[in-house]
Amino acid sequence: MSVTVVSAKYVTPAKAGTANKPQGQYVELTLTMKDTCRAPARVMTYGNLKREDSSTAAQDVTTLEGVGTGASLDAEYKPGQSVTGELVLDVARKGGVVSYTYTEDPDAEAVFKVKLPTA
Repeated sequence: MSVTVVSAKYVTPAKAGTANKPQGQYVELTLTMKDTCRAPARVMTYGNLKREDSSTAAQDVTTLEGVGTGASLDAEYKPGQSVTGELVLDVARKGGVVSYTYTEDPDAEAVFKVKLPTA
């Protein structure tokens, strides 16, 4: 998969489309994902996105809050297909790195990583 970060911005609960307060801070990621392989690629973000920084171990940041206005990124992509969509994540604080790993293996490498803005 090729992943392009279109934007990463911190948003209020209202902007995220929810009345629920985050445990930390909502961040809205707009990503373009493209299957660059010769085989189909399955993406399932819920429960597979973790955020960490130099002082915090990797923690799940997925939410069911405001999935944005774009297409769903969770799909089975055929070779060459791409989608641009949004994810709203609940991160402990600004900054750090969000990584996506679609496997049960804790030692597996991340499929992609997104460095979050500090402001």
